[in-house]
Amino acid sequence: MCLSICLVLLPVALLMPNSSSLPQKNTVELKLELKNRGRTPLNPRFLSVTIDASLASQPKYIAFLGSQKLITLTKGLSPAYLRFGGTKSDFLLFDPLQKASLEEKIFWDLQTNQAANLCGLRNLPSHVEQMLRSQWPSQEQIILKETFQKDYKNTTITKSTVDMLYRFANCSELHLIFGLNALLRKEQNEWNSSNAQLLIDYCSSKKYNLSWELGNEPNSFRKKSGIYIDGSQLGKDFVSLHNLLSNYSSYRNSGLFGPDIGQPTKQSQKMLNSFLRAGGKTINSVTWHHYYVDGRFASEEDFLSSDILDTLISEIQTVLQIVDETVPGKLVWLGETSSTYGGGSPGLSNTYLDGFMWLDKLGVSAKFGIDVVMRQALFGAGAYNLVDSDFEPLPDYWLSLLFKKLVGSIVLKASFKGPKDAGEKKLRVYVHCTNINNPKYTAGDVTLFVLNLHNSTQHLELPSVLSGKFVDEYLLEPAGVEGLLSTSVLLNGQVLKMVDDKTLPALYGKLLDPGSPIVLPPHSFGFYVVRNAKATACL
Repeated sequence: MCLSICLVLLPVALLMPNSSSLPQKNTVELKLELKNRGRTPLNPRFLSVTIDASLASQPKYIAFLGSQKLITLTKGLSPAYLRFGGTKSDFLLFDPLQKASLEEKIFWDLQTNQAANLCGLRNLPSHVEQMLRSQWPSQEQIILKETFQKDYKNTTITKSTVDMLYRFANCSELHLIFGLNALLRKEQNEWNSSNAQLLIDYCSSKKYNLSWELGNEPNSFRKKSGIYIDGSQLGKDFVSLHNLLSNYSSYRNSGLFGPDIGQPTKQSQKMLNSFLRAGGKTINSVTWHHYYVDGRFASEEDFLSSDILDTLISEIQTVLQIVDETVPGKLVWLGETSSTYGGGSPGLSNTYLDGFMWLDKLGVSAKFGIDVVMRQALFGAGAYNLVDSDFEPLPDYWLSLLFKKLVGSIVLKASFKGPKDAGEKKLRVYVHCTNINNPKYTAGDVTLFVLNLHNSTQHLELPSVLSGKFVDEYLLEPAGVEGLLSTSVLLNGQVLKMVDDKTLPALYGKLLDPGSPIVLPPHSFGFYVVRNAKATACL
């Protein structure tokens, strides 16, 4: 028999006098298997991030990546991948002879000749940063207009653009994945690799350690560029890229990921199927993209809808089935994802409210075996970023930081015990072994992350087998009068903010005495570490 425990959801009324007279159906129990692991352990870089290639629409804005504050925030999320991709990646041309922008040159003049490999203390000069930040709002509007009108223009990037991007990833201790332009075509509609070869030549000469993608959402190429490429041809293009990389000692064993297909509509499913049959053996992981709703029309209610959150499950299952039928055993990644597409929803995607979609997506993805989830985006244009244009971390950043610190790679099975209740969908619980790299905890400890979509307080009580255990609570709530639409967040009642540009705050849990309930306020979420749980699967 598997060792299991039950987590009991008790309505507020059950904590009042004479609660024993209430019927048993008012309790919901969660059965956890602590002896057997749910799935193969997740990638240590499970939670990863993206920088959208639109940041290079004018290459001078790549200089933002010289910000010490942004590097500090990003380093807090390591280990992780940093994907440089998105729609604009298919409109970037690399020119090794073109000179760097003035802003990039000013930054590099502060560094040594090997600056791209060094992580010194020299920051982007404040006057340059302030100038770029003052110009950024108008550039952001240009990027978003281009996105909505699907009127994309080619942009030339330089060696300095690549250097700064790599330096940022390297100094943040993230592994860079570079998205190559797939829209460069020969007469026979085959991929023209000549520009990619110039870029790979340069990266090899600099001994840059990175991985590769080719194209972004190829299912929508016709809408964005007027070019149609079927899945079979794209698969052959990936074979060509794989063969090209094999000519470089630096990259013959580097990662190659794709095809970064959009949501699995019937058209996208067909394209993914034919792509995998033609080129699936050349890639390390299958990548696809997911967003819940259109950012232009999203409502506050959408972010709190259990029905909308559950739509992710069927889409994951669809992609996993296609992969299993064509390249069984191949890892699957969410190569780009956030709450709402089209740049996000201003006033929603950049607030505490977005955390319900983001945290649930992490839980569902881990539960169903997605190996990596890449958040769109770390920083840049739009409203779905983890860090705003003033380099201030938004609520989803702090949620992600806590996830990194507390949640381990081993997923534990969880199921509700007894008759299902409609309210269970609004109380969402995911369970992992605690992160073994966290020095505060020991092997065998268990981390729960819980979302309360109810508009009332919920009380959770651990069963008797764990009633003698201490629990560390990391409850995240919105700060300020904006409520769920706040751009600041409280951890156990304290506002989270950086100590300075080089220092993240300590993240302290609140110790709950053995036997005391876990109290989740209305519309809130948090992490709970059960100390000394001695879960066999975690030892």
